[in-house]
Amino acid sequence: MATISQDPRPTLDASTFINTMRAAWTYKRIAETGGWPTLPQGTMLKAGDKGPLVPVLRQRLVAEGDLSRELANGTTFDAALTSAVKQFQARHGLPESGAVRARTLEALNVPAETRHRQLTASAQRLASSTFPFGGRYVVVNIPSAAVEAVEQGQVVRRYVAIVGKADRPSPIVETRVTAVNLNPTWTVPVSLIKKDIIPHVRKDPDYLQKMKIRILDAKGQEVDPKAIDWSTQNAVNYTLRQDPGAINSLGQIRIDMPNKHAVYMHDTPKKQLFAQDARFHSSGCVRVADVGEFAEWLLRGTNGPSGPWTRAGIDTGIVGNARQDIRLDKPVPVAWVYLTGYATADGMVHFRDDVYRLDMPKSEPAPELETVDVPATASIKPKRL
Repeated sequence: MATISQDPRPTLDASTFINTMRAAWTYKRIAETGGWPTLPQGTMLKAGDKGPLVPVLRQRLVAEGDLSRELANGTTFDAALTSAVKQFQARHGLPESGAVRARTLEALNVPAETRHRQLTASAQRLASSTFPFGGRYVVVNIPSAAVEAVEQGQVVRRYVAIVGKADRPSPIVETRVTAVNLNPTWTVPVSLIKKDIIPHVRKDPDYLQKMKIRILDAKGQEVDPKAIDWSTQNAVNYTLRQDPGAINSLGQIRIDMPNKHAVYMHDTPKKQLFAQDARFHSSGCVRVADVGEFAEWLLRGTNGPSGPWTRAGIDTGIVGNARQDIRLDKPVPVAWVYLTGYATADGMVHFRDDVYRLDMPKSEPAPELETVDVPATASIKPKRL
């Protein structure tokens, strides 16, 4: 499992917009006064090192407040400098090693002008938000590839996540979690029938049976795969639906959150991807590590067959592969945001990579992205919010 922040402060709260705007003004002043020093490519520094690059690193960290000005000089990489590097790494979602290696060096050398642009663009994306902050809500910051369960203003649980690829981005969404689906089915998107299913069946006629994928006609009747000419694209005229189970592409739990993009959060059988630092692999939906624990938190206050839902009850419900749709007694607000730069109430400023290139100036149009094509599921019909 990848290491993610344990900071109890949520990425998004009611003051994030104004805090981020204030930070943008600060970084504008830094940029206008010359920015900060950069370190040569290939620089590697760690505790105990000495030399002329150590003062440069110190001055760089002083510029953003990670190191106090009184410690701006000195040629030894001491404990105070190690702590400052760790704070810088924490603000950038990097492993807190305290040493300067490739990824930390890259973040250190991003110009102040770029950081100002990230903060301004992120604030602009929040400007029209009408998100109903309450006692309990969920935040997915897409560039962080993490899910936050927020309670009474604090992150009580944070989960490693997998979000959309650069060419199939996860959208910005504000809605509510309305249900938890145990053992969901998966309806294969047309694009994946063309790109994946048809080529697999051509190589292995038993592929659909192995993957427990059924073919249904327009009336919902099951069709024998042998009745389809797989040398053509005719399979796209049918519904291909994967049965519930451990190999289902949605895993064993789906988090229902009705929205116009038809995206949602879910489990996955490919849990090895949660170990990667860069987790941009999905077709738009958000895969959540330890989704059973997340579902338990969402279902707090919702009664099951024998009282309030617990993790044990969820695990029991999964056994046997039977579909079960559990409506939350009180829907939980959820926001998917794209914040490459944001600030918390204490003035701490955080940055993430602009994977989707949404922060670029309007004069430099971003490359055209594919239409989001997300896995579908035969689930509870969405209700109007």
